[in-house]
Amino acid sequence: MGDVVNLNRARKARAKTQAEKTAANNRVKHGTPKHLRQKGDAERKRTEAEIDGKRLDDDTND
Repeated sequence: MGDVVNLNRARKARAKTQAEKTAANNRVKHGTPKHLRQKGDAERKRTEAEIDGKRLDDDTND
């Protein structure tokens, strides 16, 4: 026979770990100052535009 497990404690422990994971994601998402988010967005857009500008067109469909 196995160990006796208190299901209420197991349920609460699982909920606690899920809440901690959600809190960590929210800290990352909402903890960044606005000017840093905007700077990151601008840099990401600039990088995407630079990569798109260097992309070679493949017009072999004709």
